[in-house]
Amino acid sequence: MRLPIQLIIGALLTSFFVIAVLVSFVWTPHDVTVLTIADKLQPPSAKYWLGTDHFGRDMFSMLMVGARTSIAVAIVAVGIGMGIGVPLGLMAAANKGSLLDEVIMRGNDLIFAFPSLVIAILITAVFGPSAVNAILAIGIFNIPVFARVSRGAALSIWTLDYILAARTFGKGRVRISAEHILPNIANLLIVQGTIQFSLGILAEAGLSYVGLGAQPPTPSWGRMLADAQTMIYTKPMLAILPGMAIVLMVLGLNLMGDGLRDLLDPRIRRER
Repeated sequence: MRLPIQLIIGALLTSFFVIAVLVSFVWTPHDVTVLTIADKLQPPSAKYWLGTDHFGRDMFSMLMVGARTSIAVAIVAVGIGMGIGVPLGLMAAANKGSLLDEVIMRGNDLIFAFPSLVIAILITAVFGPSAVNAILAIGIFNIPVFARVSRGAALSIWTLDYILAARTFGKGRVRISAEHILPNIANLLIVQGTIQFSLGILAEAGLSYVGLGAQPPTPSWGRMLADAQTMIYTKPMLAILPGMAIVLMVLGLNLMGDGLRDLLDPRIRRER
């Protein structure tokens, strides 16, 4: 089977950042927690491959460790959304038209009424700004997304003949959802998870940019953008580098999501 070109390109871009994150746990060119004011705003050189920021920190090392923060927040947030949203969606589909279905879907609508930034502000007003609270905000916002996707996909499968046969043999709704519904919507959930992962990267960057995400001295791409905004005309590379990292990471994930959809969707495969 020929792999879609966008899947290959997206996987390569994403793998580049994942490898950078893994390497950052054991090695970075410089310690990002050490401030070297004497070397502030240095241009790219053999010592500082991408130059330094206004605190003398190595930009290349900052990008590596910042990728760790952004990706970790997005992964955990998507895991929260999927871990809670999918069971809720399957439960709603299995009880279509019931009070339980109505309560779950109206609860999802209530969460959708508040963007992740508003949720983050509410959380940080109580607990204070941190990467953990950014994870909670993005994860809560992801719950109704996965609930809606899983419910919509599950409803179409509940009408199929083999589901009727399973019910005839005495299988309950929970068992049918686990054994027959979930495996058949897994491909769709994987694609949606990839898309939400890219949105999680953007959300984390946005929250860090306004000071609601990872706090100093923990590097974050959004925090790097916020720190560079006052020097955008004198040292534009300080903003361009983390901005390009965000763009390439999100582009890679979106391309990978499109490629996975083309690869896993049987209707698209038949058209080819």
